[in-house]
Amino acid sequence: MNITLDELRTIKHNLPTGSIRKIADELNLDEQVVRNYFGAHHLENSGNHIQPGPNGGIVHIEDERILNLAKRLIQENAKQN
Repeated sequence: MNITLDELRTIKHNLPTGSIRKIADELNLDEQVVRNYFGAHHLENSGNHIQPGPNGGIVHIEDERILNLAKRLIQENAKQN
């Protein structure tokens, strides 16, 4: 899957409080791995690949589990509010 870095960061910023930990716990990952996935300090260590392009560049995501769980948490939060 390809997504712009700006889109990926928007998803991260829309996550409810505590979501990084929740994603990490559910997928049995370290929290820093989840942060890196969304383009924190070490995107190159996220398993995602970034190429120059518009809107921060194009991120090629091999493993969509974190992204799908993040989108689900955002949807669940929207339903509650």
